[in-house]
Amino acid sequence: MTVQQQKCQAFADLHQQPGAFLIPNPWDVGSATLLQALGFKALATTSAGLAYTLGRSDGEVTLAEKLTHCAALAAGTHIPVNADFENGFADQPEAVAENVRRVIETGVAGCSIEDFSRDTHTLYDATHAVERIQAAVEAVRGCGMPFQLTARAENLLRGVNDLDDTISRLKSFEAAGADVVYAPGIKSLDQLRGVTAELKTPFNVLAPFFRGVSVDQLAAAGAKRISVGGALNWAAVNPVLIAGEEMLNQGTFGWLDSMAPRSRLAELLG
Repeated sequence: MTVQQQKCQAFADLHQQPGAFLIPNPWDVGSATLLQALGFKALATTSAGLAYTLGRSDGEVTLAEKLTHCAALAAGTHIPVNADFENGFADQPEAVAENVRRVIETGVAGCSIEDFSRDTHTLYDATHAVERIQAAVEAVRGCGMPFQLTARAENLLRGVNDLDDTISRLKSFEAAGADVVYAPGIKSLDQLRGVTAELKTPFNVLAPFFRGVSVDQLAAAGAKRISVGGALNWAAVNPVLIAGEEMLNQGTFGWLDSMAPRSRLAELLG
């Protein structure tokens, strides 16, 4: 069994265990290494975090840059990595399938596909969205590994406040063969219960929408996998802004007292 096959199997197994598991989102190999060393069992890339490292906004990363990033994180860690693969970097099902095959080749253990066009900034109609997931599923089935395909319904995140449409899309993605389904933008435990009650496959929750809610509460409401999107990246960026403004506006360096201990970083980075 290859290293990637082992990672895929470990990732698939996490989705079948009782309760929910955390899958934080590093934005580079350094942050991935730190999170792995802290004890997390799986990681996920963040499209917004990757774009930030390149000085761009979310959605402005190229396919080649995404593949390079995924390969670096997969090679730099020994735990499963799920790729935020945006819309598969294509509109048509055949092209989505080809790009899914390419991201599998990077060594990651799973990827997510959105039903939102990067080019037109609109949702794909329901039929086309399902056809895209069906094509991705066929690509995954041809890889010979339990690679986990996540299908994302983006409507709540994109200003279409229609929970019934969300559920309908998720159920269609489930029927098309997605291993995991995901609808970022759900904001309450009641909404989460209502969605997961309609589903059979594992459900991914985006934690930043649930302020003050615990992992146990999310699990009890039906979540299986809990990610944080770009939140860790933005949490790491804020001290840079605070330190920069202090130096410019006050000419002082009080922020030095809040640095991470170098010895601790050296320990975690091995």
